Amino acid sequence: MANPLPFAAYLRYCRHQSSPQEARAVRAWLADPANAPLAQAWLARYAQLLEQEGPPAPMPDFEKVQADLLAQLGLAPAPAQPKRKLLSLPYWAAAAVLLIGLLAGSAWLWRAKPAPGRPTELATHNGEVRTVRLPDGSAVTLNANSRLRYAAAWPASGPREVWVDGEAFFSVKHLATNQRFRVHTSGNFTVEVLGTTFTVYRRHAQARVVLLSGKVRVAFADHRQPDVLLKPGELLQTADARPRQLLHQTVQAPRYAAWTAKKMVFNDTPIAELATQLRDTYGIAVVVTDPAMSRQTITGTVPLGDLDLLCQALEASFQFRVTRQAGRILLSPR
Repeated sequence: MANPLPFAAYLRYCRHQSSPQEARAVRAWLADPANAPLAQAWLARYAQLLEQEGPPAPMPDFEKVQADLLAQLGLAPAPAQPKRKLLSLPYWAAAAVLLIGLLAGSAWLWRAKPAPGRPTELATHNGEVRTVRLPDGSAVTLNANSRLRYAAAWPASGPREVWVDGEAFFSVKHLATNQRFRVHTSGNFTVEVLGTTFTVYRRHAQARVVLLSGKVRVAFADHRQPDVLLKPGELLQTADARPRQLLHQTVQAPRYAAWTAKKMVFNDTPIAELATQLRDTYGIAVVVTDPAMSRQTITGTVPLGDLDLLCQALEASFQFRVTRQAGRILLSPR
């Protein structure tokens, strides 16, 4: 059962008003996987409060914000691990670093207003995929439980800029003026392009870019780290806890954009990662009942859409049982 915690205590912690004892209690609460659904709801509630609290704050120093939050959570950069370790975080680890996405993501993304003009803000809900046309004719497709904001109009000089949290697919229009297009996340890098198609993922204190066509340059918040140029079919991924440890490799790029066609595509995908995708898409707690099962992998394609039909498709395609309960899904061996 989830540990009880009042929203007021959570709010004081977000605003750095907690006592040391209360701060420890909040961090312990965030580290409990059972509290993840409520923490996500409180994240949205906190973002609404920020919008109601007067004029936007100036953009902070994000390197310092990340360093402070990592220090608070006891997640100082660890010794280098094999790159495969970055492919997915265990569920408990994702919950433990949720606050990084809350403060370095929510406070920055939704208070650092793009200019000029009143910004456009969009958000998708559980199971929703939505395509948006930007002022320059470029298109953005948002995956479920994602957010996008951008200026109502872009100036002729300077870059075109958008802010995204969650997961999005970009089809960027090349302009005759060669005006740059920048995608900002609360992660430790910014993606800059001229004209291309690519996906950006920012969840669970991880950030990822997968390039389908064209060319992009990834610039890091840590300016000591050189920029990376991606070629079609390449992936670049980082984790907040190890910002200088990059995963840069060739992948089957279309698989990372399959959600835009209402599909989930798996290729030797750990079941723990499947559980994370279901939670991100449908906003529902997912529990793997057997720890050994989390390490098993699956390969195949299932449709996105109605959650009950998806559960049936998963059971028919793979050798495990999917059980719907109030507010959660159980994955268990047959």
